[in-house]
Amino acid sequence: MLALLLHAHLPFVRHPEHEHFLEEDWLFEAITETYLPLVEMLFRLAEEGVPFRLAMTVTPTLGHMLRDPLLLERYERHLAQLIALTESEARRLAGGPSAEAARFHLLRLFRVREWWALIEHDIVGALGKLQDHGLELVACAATHGFLPLMQQAESQVRLGVAAHREMFGREPAGFWMPECAYTPGLDSLLAEHGVRWTALDAHGLTRATPKPRNAVWSPVFMPSGVAAFGRDRDSARQVWSTADGYPGDPAYREFYRDAGWDAPLDALHPFLPDGARKFTGLKLHRITGHEPKEPYDRTAAMRAVERHAAHFVAERVAQLQVLREYMDVPPVIFAPFDAELFGHWWFEGPEWLEAVLRKCAGSREVPLTTPAQYLAENDTHQLVQPAASSWGDAGHWGVWLDPVNAWIYPLLHAAERRMAELAQTAEPHERALRQLARELLLAQSSDWAFLMRAGTAREYATLRTKTHLRRFETLADELAAGQVDEATLLIMEARDNFLPDIDWRAFTFVK
Repeated sequence: MLALLLHAHLPFVRHPEHEHFLEEDWLFEAITETYLPLVEMLFRLAEEGVPFRLAMTVTPTLGHMLRDPLLLERYERHLAQLIALTESEARRLAGGPSAEAARFHLLRLFRVREWWALIEHDIVGALGKLQDHGLELVACAATHGFLPLMQQAESQVRLGVAAHREMFGREPAGFWMPECAYTPGLDSLLAEHGVRWTALDAHGLTRATPKPRNAVWSPVFMPSGVAAFGRDRDSARQVWSTADGYPGDPAYREFYRDAGWDAPLDALHPFLPDGARKFTGLKLHRITGHEPKEPYDRTAAMRAVERHAAHFVAERVAQLQVLREYMDVPPVIFAPFDAELFGHWWFEGPEWLEAVLRKCAGSREVPLTTPAQYLAENDTHQLVQPAASSWGDAGHWGVWLDPVNAWIYPLLHAAERRMAELAQTAEPHERALRQLARELLLAQSSDWAFLMRAGTAREYATLRTKTHLRRFETLADELAAGQVDEATLLIMEARDNFLPDIDWRAFTFVK
């Protein structure tokens, strides 16, 4: 069996204090290139009666942004501007070697706009409707906090499960631990909130005590009774590997060649808010494999998609044939990926995924499943204690606990302790306590530590961490003194409006 999972997550990036904010483009690009194409593809499969199975997370931060009126309004403007830019470039490039690529992208954007209207601007609602057609939606921590490095992870789990329930109207069977990060004892928190399964990277299981008889190819039960599925390295490598993974094929779209840097500045001027060049999302070249880059050829790219989908499925057929000879339960290949790989980083990813789902749907050699479905059909598994792990570099926690970001944890731990104290002892002030909870949760996002380590947006990530902690301390001091500044609180609420009905009492449950 093959269990595919897409982890859809973005950090909370919302800046009403600025008319244009570069980091909000993270969301807008993901909507255009990943979320809407995936929704369209899954609805097409459902309408055709294709019996697909797929698991997917939508984190609370992403879910909130996908329904935030301000961000939706800004996305409308972003999409209109991108279409206008593409029309302008199509006219400028007419008759040249990139003309067909520009035309393709213009028609694609018209399709994106059409689907945006068809689902009434509600990606979360559209995904919810697919729950009865093969899609298992999976919960995640409230703000994607790195749970093993938190002193009090319970609130992230509790509020994450509650947010999932509100978004999709169902109790989640699965819970994605951010960054696939685990340490012994975390599974007990999941069990307390009704979670039946979670995911670990391969070495979390292969280094378990005792060693799993079936390695990563069947789930295990942890001491709490929650099942753990281990990530299959072979399938991950074929998709993720920078050396020989599918996305590096010369026929695929080149991510780093963008019209925002390629086109003449005078042609771009109407589409650059502050006059500075930036990535626009319009990319007209293929990877090529040499310089100069050649124009994108959609026909060639789709041939590569078909070839790579067939290869992936054939590899899983061979893998499962070997595993069935040695296992006493049906083997399951668990293959989780960041959703944003499909469409954003790997432009043809949604088409590849559709081809894989079509080839496997109804297949006897590689039947599709989801973790919850697999457990419903196979309920007896080995009991083990997994090892501490994550899916980051080197498999432990070094990405999120590095000399460039380790300074955040003493500050976060102090804020956690103070939040628990105020939640239990402060004079009730509903709005202030809610905002305290928001600021702490947003400071805890694993994305900030990751970006500090990666260096791609280090200044922004550092500023976000310090800003949320400063707002937390200011409000905490006011609340402790019984003198909350209502004007300042209003500003905080307007900027950081995450989980408007957040239950701050979640912090009274911490141990």
